[in-house]
Amino acid sequence: MTKIGIIIGSTRPGRLGPKVAGWVHDVAALRADAVFELVDLADFRLPLFDQAVAPAMGGTGGPEAQAWVRTIDTFDGFVFVTPEYNQQLPGAIKNAIDFVYGGWANKAAGIVSYGVAGGSGAAAQLRQMCGLLGLADVPTQVSLHLTSDFEGFTVFAPSESRTRLLGELLDCVVAWSAALEPVRSARAASIA
Repeated sequence: MTKIGIIIGSTRPGRLGPKVAGWVHDVAALRADAVFELVDLADFRLPLFDQAVAPAMGGTGGPEAQAWVRTIDTFDGFVFVTPEYNQQLPGAIKNAIDFVYGGWANKAAGIVSYGVAGGSGAAAQLRQMCGLLGLADVPTQVSLHLTSDFEGFTVFAPSESRTRLLGELLDCVVAWSAALEPVRSARAASIA
């Protein structure tokens, strides 16, 4: 069965990411077409990218990076849950993405972003990175605004329309992940 990782893209104390990712997981858990798993970057405690050999050239880093790479390898697709900091992608998710190379290729990705402007700056940067890494980012996106989707900027209260849009995003991520499976299999066979 298709396996989708829901990646919490922030590691700072007091972050809203676990609340948003929990909502994504709760909605996804009602589906029978894939298995969904929360992946919290904070659990990996990745150092700043410091590898002498880049992942594209076979570098794997220390034990934290190796655990992260192994985790990413287990998924067929992803939903990135990302805030934006100063209208940019958080350093934690950029750093984590840089530790992996082949594990992103020929998989699908959806983006759920949040922030004052709905996380649009972070989402745009993440889409650019997806293209460079061979991740097929689906066109449907969920943008959550701190002023309308969070009460007092802290209590997450998504509307029914946001939940419907999330369902559409999940439809795409699951379908695209499944459609790319033969490509992933062919690539794995060529490497073996």
